[in-house]
Amino acid sequence: MGSVNKVSLRAEFVGLKGQFEELCARGRISAESRALFQALLTLFEVLMALFMEKSTPKNSRNASVPPSQTPKDDETASQPGTQSKGKNYDPVHARHTRTVETVAIAPLTACANCGADLSATPCQGHERRTRIDILFEKVVSHVDAEIKSCPRCRALTKGTFPAELSGPLHYGTAIKAFVLHLLVSQMVALKRVQQTLATLIEQILSEATLLKWVLQLHHALAEWERTAIDQLLTQPTLHVDETSLRVERKNHWIHVCSGADITLKFLHPKRGQEAITAINIIPRYGGTIIHDCWASYLSYTQCRHGLCGAHLLRELTFVVESNAYPWAKNLKRLLKNTRAKVAERQSKQLTQLEYKNLRKRYRTILTQGAKQLPPLPPRKKGSRGRVAKSDAHNLWERFKHYEDAVLLFAKLPHVPFTNNRAERDLRMSKVKQKVSGCFRTREYAEAYCRISSYLQTMANRGYNPLVAIQMALSGQLYAEGGA
Repeated sequence: MGSVNKVSLRAEFVGLKGQFEELCARGRISAESRALFQALLTLFEVLMALFMEKSTPKNSRNASVPPSQTPKDDETASQPGTQSKGKNYDPVHARHTRTVETVAIAPLTACANCGADLSATPCQGHERRTRIDILFEKVVSHVDAEIKSCPRCRALTKGTFPAELSGPLHYGTAIKAFVLHLLVSQMVALKRVQQTLATLIEQILSEATLLKWVLQLHHALAEWERTAIDQLLTQPTLHVDETSLRVERKNHWIHVCSGADITLKFLHPKRGQEAITAINIIPRYGGTIIHDCWASYLSYTQCRHGLCGAHLLRELTFVVESNAYPWAKNLKRLLKNTRAKVAERQSKQLTQLEYKNLRKRYRTILTQGAKQLPPLPPRKKGSRGRVAKSDAHNLWERFKHYEDAVLLFAKLPHVPFTNNRAERDLRMSKVKQKVSGCFRTREYAEAYCRISSYLQTMANRGYNPLVAIQMALSGQLYAEGGA
């Protein structure tokens, strides 16, 4: 038994099945024995398929298991294109610092070789060495309102303070932006933000003050969110996905909708169609939504659907590793070759003839797969519920039923092959949960979703997060074109 593995087990089964079919063709087996052995072979094939799937571990390479729960994959680092440099740096929208630059001259008065006086000799050039440092500066601005006594009626009159100074102590938008950047973008814990401020300005701010700033920005972005939703509904493609988030010790869900340079996240206690209806973006959308073939998304028929090719390739990899079905290997090769062909084209699509040939090859592979998969056992009379199927059979049915959605990336230039955009937009939410553990109230969880949506959108447009936050707090968002 030590030498038995998936390959040898499959080869042994194919050999026995071939011998049985040969004996049947020669008439060496009776009809009763043939029916009995045929039933046993069918049962063994189903059990073998299930055993191979159960004995094959799932990881981030062959299933939708997060990388944090799988061993390190040494192959990923060597793949071309994995070490992306990101978007080009835009100094206009990213500028947030004041640079104080000085130039000092190191005079030369004597020759290092003979000692001659060089004070009157003209300079032929310079060699520069530079030092960059940071000096944290706390700016304190006082406004003293004059108090005068009227010589006629003896009444005391006090000068008028600026509108932004409604109380004895206020903090400027720069320090608010710095705090919100640490809390939302950098996901620093609340207590550590307090400690950081105490180090910089030698003053401890209460948690209530910091959380008040979070809600202040949350309410200031309400109009921006409504405008972003209207812009998102006009995009040709929409990436959607969801992930869990702990709020008030209960499991909630963050739903993301991304298109062009806009990213929007919404919190809801439910994951399914109830949440999608409450958010009310997909029900009003008429373009193409890219997702991972979740049934709640597929229930909306007013829009087109594109399935994430990365999910499909991972599941095909699992089927190949577990059962070595030729149809899965051929279909995986077909999708990868088509993806490479589309990516290198300037038009980002196949011609009509190429797409017709692609569908023909696609259907041929699925027809071959129907013969390679074990037959489903007949439903027992009076039984209820779904018939139990293997992962390979479920995946084959998905390719069969959603052919147009699987191949849509090769037909329309604006449809991508994967749903990585939505995956990336949600990834940092899991880091936030790992740092915070759990949001105490739903109000602050919703504030995190809206603020992080805004910061991600502005980052896509090249804005520095500190500049973007100050624009929202000061009311300059629409004046500066940030919407």
